[in-house]
Amino acid sequence: MKNKIIGQLIHIFQTELSAIELASKTSTAYAQDGDVKSDGKYDTRGIEAGYLASAQQKRVEELKLELQMLEELPVKDFLQDEEVALGAVVGIEFKGMKRLYFVSSTAGGTMVTVENQTILVISVFSPVGDAVMGLKVGEEFELEAPQETRHYKVVSIQ
Repeated sequence: MKNKIIGQLIHIFQTELSAIELASKTSTAYAQDGDVKSDGKYDTRGIEAGYLASAQQKRVEELKLELQMLEELPVKDFLQDEEVALGAVVGIEFKGMKRLYFVSSTAGGTMVTVENQTILVISVFSPVGDAVMGLKVGEEFELEAPQETRHYKVVSIQ
């Protein structure tokens, strides 16, 4: 299951990377094009195209790093008495509803469907990801939300 989760995440990131690389090349070419000369002191098309190309190139580098992080994620089966760690699929109960989460170093907020189960990727840098790290099945944790304190319980680990 974990290999399928990671495979889907890698595919999502590779697709986005291809699109952003193309957009970056197009923006860079436009910014460097001689036809983008200023028509006056208020014409900032060339400057804006340069900013856009720079931001897209930065996103390309971020995506490459995230892909590398996904490829380096540990894939192991967790026993029910082990602590939650990077690479775990964790069942968490909130208000009587159980949901599966994949603990990752990146891609937080991404949802994938594997074996007819929807799994939400949580980053160890998110509040839920940080709080669940090191817990065992049966342990509980709380998080402060704007209007309430939310109570969670770890019900499974894979």
